[in-house]
Amino acid sequence: MNILKYLSVALTAVLSVSAVTACSSNKNNGESSEEVPVTETVTEPVTESVTEEITTEPPVETYPETPISYPEPEHSYASDLYEAERERLRNGLIPSNERYGYSGGGYVTGFDNSGQKSVRFTFDSPATQHYDLSFGIASDMVSKCRVLINGEEIYSFDTTSDGQFQKITHYGVFIEKGSAEIEICPQGDVMLDYLDIENSVSVNNISYQTDGVPVNPNASAEAKELMKFLADNYGKYTLTGQYASGAENTELELIYKTTGQYPAIRFSVIEDAPADSDITPENVDACIKWHEQGGINAITWDWKSPSLKSSVYAQECDFSILDAMTDVDIAKYSQEQIFNLYGDGYISEECYKLMMSIDEIATKQLMPLKEKGIPVIWRPLYDASLGYDSENGAVYWWGAGGADAYRWLWNLIYNRLTEYYGLDNLIWVWNGMSDVYTVDSSTYDIASYDLYTGTDRKFGSRCEQFMASQKYIQNKIIAVSECDNVPDMDVSFRDNSVWSFFGLWNGEYIADENGEYSEKYTTKDEMIRAYNSEGSLTLDEYKNLRNGGQLSAGTRNFSAELQEEYTEPTTEAPVYDDYGYSEDYGYNEDYGYNDYSYDYGYDYNDYGYSEW
Repeated sequence: MNILKYLSVALTAVLSVSAVTACSSNKNNGESSEEVPVTETVTEPVTESVTEEITTEPPVETYPETPISYPEPEHSYASDLYEAERERLRNGLIPSNERYGYSGGGYVTGFDNSGQKSVRFTFDSPATQHYDLSFGIASDMVSKCRVLINGEEIYSFDTTSDGQFQKITHYGVFIEKGSAEIEICPQGDVMLDYLDIENSVSVNNISYQTDGVPVNPNASAEAKELMKFLADNYGKYTLTGQYASGAENTELELIYKTTGQYPAIRFSVIEDAPADSDITPENVDACIKWHEQGGINAITWDWKSPSLKSSVYAQECDFSILDAMTDVDIAKYSQEQIFNLYGDGYISEECYKLMMSIDEIATKQLMPLKEKGIPVIWRPLYDASLGYDSENGAVYWWGAGGADAYRWLWNLIYNRLTEYYGLDNLIWVWNGMSDVYTVDSSTYDIASYDLYTGTDRKFGSRCEQFMASQKYIQNKIIAVSECDNVPDMDVSFRDNSVWSFFGLWNGEYIADENGEYSEKYTTKDEMIRAYNSEGSLTLDEYKNLRNGGQLSAGTRNFSAELQEEYTEPTTEAPVYDDYGYSEDYGYNEDYGYNDYSYDYGYDYNDYGYSEW
């Protein structure tokens, strides 16, 4: 938008005086250019014409606030077990009993890597409520399984690879009362045993309690105020956020042009400043301007390894965090002391370079914001556990050395920035993405996830991640630090999974190759609804609340009754011994599963053991 303004100004400047006169007259007076004396135009300052050109852009369309709306949850006990081998099979899927440890009379096999073969279960939902879906499944390799309800993909999960039957549960799936078709589409040679469905109590007992006090005891007044705001409104609203690719805030302007609203949070990514540069990075100035406009700043550190072959990716750099680790408590040492430790051989070259890199980011990127009294939602060492395995490490170098090395580095950064540099304006976001990579709770304020669903599936609420995180994150705000499409506010409140904020990534996730809004991941209607929902907070609404104003808040229809734990027994799939093929179905070894002579004595039309 700003580029068009400047091009317009430049074009106006090179036009002839008479052309400028005609344009100005038509816009201001509604008269033709012939009727205006040339002498009047010559004496009129040109700057007035330029000012008019800048301020007469078409108005941005605005939209009314949309109330939160979803079917009111009910409460009914449910526990149903569906044996896969008794369902109607198709596309070459067959029952088998070669591998032990299953329930019922066997399991279903014949799946392949195409992901096109599936088993469908018909569930008669007794109430409109949330359910926990559990699949009994075995596989010799990690295989992705997509789960659809009434033809819409709801979630996916990965199997284990040990070949043993496992019960894999997905919590909090919302199903309305009545008949529902639940379909599982494995991508791999898996063995599907059963589907177990139970009413869910986990969703109803999600907590939004947090004390709202920064973990840094010396936090600035501005940081305390922002942290308290986030805590006070946690569970009531989701703050909107957008990643900016540059200081021009192109993506934020595009959001405004599309929805009539600006996001409350400007997300940005910073890299290390050159050591010999005294120029303030442009993102610092952009953060200051956004703060002056009343917005919140969130910064991610895209930390390229302090090595000759530098990258954020472990496989692309020649830096090992394991080589940098030391028992020396260097967080509070001066640069001169650290250099002497390196020179005397007490710390490695990797450790020395690591410290210099931390100092650069502190002095060049963060200190100017502290001096301006600007609080920052600060996310270093993101996605630590992403792709981790013992053989190949993780995707990013700071997680590739394992959880202990990651925790060492996290503590080093926290103590260096907080205690040595006194950066009291930071609200710390831990984005380790795994309970294995958790850090000391006294060193972070917010736990966040990066949630990418792709073009084939909408964000919805991502209730499963929200609930899973609450099992190992206590009394902390939980947020979405990166996503590729925006949360559905109605579904988020329905599923009692109200993330504190979200940050939509830039690039193709928001704009096309021409810089216009792209509907590849989020349609315009979805974006408009998200930004104008009573469950979300935009820039104007955030400023309104900060100044003591009142807004309508999203609500969840969860009564005290729905928050009570059930005491009824749940159905567990039985584990059979080597030859326990379940007398219920009359299966025994004489039926010759291995020869595929399906002589069960059943009507094929009833159980579908033939292709259809």
